[in-house]
Amino acid sequence: MILPSVFATMKAVSPPSTSRFHYAWVVAGVTFLTLLAAAGARATPGVILLPFGNEFQWSRAKVSSIVALNIALFGLIGPFAAALYQHFGLRRTMVLAMILLSGGYGLSTLATHYWQFLLLWGFVVGAGSGMAATVLGAAVANRWFTQRRGLVMGVLTASTATGQLIFLPTLARFVTADGWRAAPLIVAGATLAVAPVIWFLMRDDPRDVGRRPYGEVGEPEAPVKSSSQLGNPAKRALAVLAEASRVRDFWLLAGSFFVCGASTNGLIGTHLIAAAFDCGIPEVRTASLLAMMGLFDLVGTTASGWLSDRFNCRYLLFGYYGLRGLSLMFLPQALLGPATGLGVFAVFYGLDWIATVPPTVRLTGDVFGREKASIVFGWVAASHQLGAAFAAFSAGALRTSFGSYSPAFLAAGSLCVIAAFIVLPIARPRVPAMAAA
Repeated sequence: MILPSVFATMKAVSPPSTSRFHYAWVVAGVTFLTLLAAAGARATPGVILLPFGNEFQWSRAKVSSIVALNIALFGLIGPFAAALYQHFGLRRTMVLAMILLSGGYGLSTLATHYWQFLLLWGFVVGAGSGMAATVLGAAVANRWFTQRRGLVMGVLTASTATGQLIFLPTLARFVTADGWRAAPLIVAGATLAVAPVIWFLMRDDPRDVGRRPYGEVGEPEAPVKSSSQLGNPAKRALAVLAEASRVRDFWLLAGSFFVCGASTNGLIGTHLIAAAFDCGIPEVRTASLLAMMGLFDLVGTTASGWLSDRFNCRYLLFGYYGLRGLSLMFLPQALLGPATGLGVFAVFYGLDWIATVPPTVRLTGDVFGREKASIVFGWVAASHQLGAAFAAFSAGALRTSFGSYSPAFLAAGSLCVIAAFIVLPIARPRVPAMAAA
């Protein structure tokens, strides 16, 4: 009984680590791996949309409704996930996310009815994806980094692009050879393999390793608040929403991010392979095109993080949305024209696919402060996924009605041009930022 008490006392009074290496980089690495695995889960619907619908003889609209529910829940879970990170810790929530993704996709290979896919892909996988989404990267960047925060957010956001590079061509080849069930099985194995890495290496807060956030000097801050002090995570998420909704910039951020979601994973991520197939382009080739876009996105998003540390984020967003809108308006012609047209689209669209995330995170933190930034961004990200769900369903419905995806691409491009102007008025609020909890 004496020895444990002695060791506990020694641990409590031990000085903070003086190592030049900061554990924040280990946390960032584990988070990148987690987001990469989750990116594979989010890439799966686009690869299996055609063979899945063909097997069950379901229309594009019906299949798209499953994907839309998945994307909507993925977004709506975000702000509550941010509260869960504070209540239960990053590590436990991330492990739970990987288990949900693995279980949902693994069990879906046995499903045969529409309601079963709604439950597994819509609710289980959607919830797991929401716990391991962009809001996780924002929480880690805000909690562990003061310097290099924009760069880290850019790299973590780029994990989606890396996931595309790794998963899309592989999933497409296996689906072509072995059927659509091969893709969810691969993703189930990958997400399950990441869980023990998270459990052994992830830490919740710099104070857990006796450090301040990267870029700050001095003694570590006071111990982290207990779960009881932080309160119910659902109530906390809703309370932060109530406060944020009174700030004009919240609606500007949420509105622009709605368009961001509608024009990326809701439209291109879900329907580009099917749209290309309509134009006689094989699925594997289009999956490779998406992977190439992921390569450019990796460069663009990382660069965006670096730029957001140095330049006005409003002007960066103006440029990103404007270029994306023009590239989407060009896409219908690119699908029908020479192969070089799709290559040009892949470069310009890929460079700013999710380059909007680092400046949006930065602006959210500037307006609402570090303590509540992750939850507020969770609600902004929820708007992103509601936009994605809207586009995932409406694009499928438009294809069913008109026999072409062109109206969906042109509409999304127009929305991006509007969003480019919406972001310009975003500024620090004229009233004091919300007090830290």
